[in-house]
Amino acid sequence: MKPHVTLVNPSAPSGSTGHMPFALLGLAYLGAILEKHNYNVDVIDCHVLGLSYEDFRSEIAKRKPDIVGLSSTTLTYKTALKLAEIAKEELPECLVLIGGPHVTFWDDEALEESSALDVIVRKEGEYTLLELVQKVEAGESFDDVLGITYRKNGKIVRTPDRPYIEDLDSLPFPARHLWPIERLRKFEDMFYLIASRGCVFWCEFCATVRMHGRKFRMRSPKNIADELEFLYKTYGVTNFTFCDDAFTVEPARIEELCRLIMERNLTIKWNCGTRVDMLTRELLVKMRDAGCISVWSGVESGTQQVLDAMHKGITIEQTMRVYQWLRELGLKPAPNVILGFPGETKESAWETIKFVEKISPDEVGFYNIATPFPGTPLYDSVKEKGWLRVTDFDQYDTATPIFETPWLTMKELKQVREDAFHHFYMRPNYVIRMFGKGWMYGFAALRTAVSHFMMSLRSKL
Repeated sequence: MKPHVTLVNPSAPSGSTGHMPFALLGLAYLGAILEKHNYNVDVIDCHVLGLSYEDFRSEIAKRKPDIVGLSSTTLTYKTALKLAEIAKEELPECLVLIGGPHVTFWDDEALEESSALDVIVRKEGEYTLLELVQKVEAGESFDDVLGITYRKNGKIVRTPDRPYIEDLDSLPFPARHLWPIERLRKFEDMFYLIASRGCVFWCEFCATVRMHGRKFRMRSPKNIADELEFLYKTYGVTNFTFCDDAFTVEPARIEELCRLIMERNLTIKWNCGTRVDMLTRELLVKMRDAGCISVWSGVESGTQQVLDAMHKGITIEQTMRVYQWLRELGLKPAPNVILGFPGETKESAWETIKFVEKISPDEVGFYNIATPFPGTPLYDSVKEKGWLRVTDFDQYDTATPIFETPWLTMKELKQVREDAFHHFYMRPNYVIRMFGKGWMYGFAALRTAVSHFMMSLRSKL
């Protein structure tokens, strides 16, 4: 009999900064590959459903899967371990797997920390999971399954990495139907897609290269357009986000996608993320004409010294030029910055804050705290230098200082971030500009300004 597989997305810790619930693409691809091979698969998304541990216990006991597959980021890792324990308590014979970016680089530690975990799936999991399910069905050992870390005869065994999937078009579209779609759309009426994997850059704070390889592997424009059209016609959704780190790495490919969107009369709006050194004004025009309304990018810092320390590979001048184009073309800019990277001082942090206000005067960017996730060069460096102060992964939410350097203490960094939001929203020019867009925008700006002022005041009491 074919095994029944339940895929699980843990909730983030209470009080942490998190994303709006959506059908997690990693799990959705896993579900799709299993369905393609006629396996019974379902999803328990604790984040979307707002499940407590006891709620999860009831769900897993009711479904009685043979295999439980958990996903985990660094922030949800400890929650995932608790869910694994619950699954084993309710179904002692079930096989408990866990995958995702955190355990890929924390595989030995995860197996040592939790006896409830049976197998770690490292890096890309589609075909690794499929092979594991097939091995369970056939009653065979996992010895020759690539890309896993598991226990054998009381010892931890690590098999060689599985080669990356080169033909991304060969993957079925994510199985979003395994989620309660209408419930999701009440949170945010938007669907998420991924058009590529891997990266040729290696920023110090990012694990993409170690997770997906130092090479861009891209879906074809037709394959992406087919998915957009399927979602548009099936669910009537018109808003999309491309989750790629560098969506425009190959401009001709994006131009072809834009052409297909217009040729198929897809009346959609979409946003994407990319690098500022991978954009031209001409490409932005074509993207806008095909429905793009916003572009977010890793500005990271307003000082060249910190950018160079990050190995970001961009210049301040490139960022200023691209953000001028975005404003001229009516596209919404969304700068992401990182505060507190090693070498950062209070002075350089404020240069970054003022730089964001200059290039994106209407829309605040995301003021993230430099966070040393396992798998990143930053983690290796911070740990080696003895700067790591917080080892509780529940606090790795990019809003909480995790380490401190000789240049900036954790207390100073936290205050700088709080003051950054306060400073942005309290600018008279910002409030006046919002009123210029309409009374609704103006009063919303005032409410936000007062809210951040009160938050900043409370933090100083």
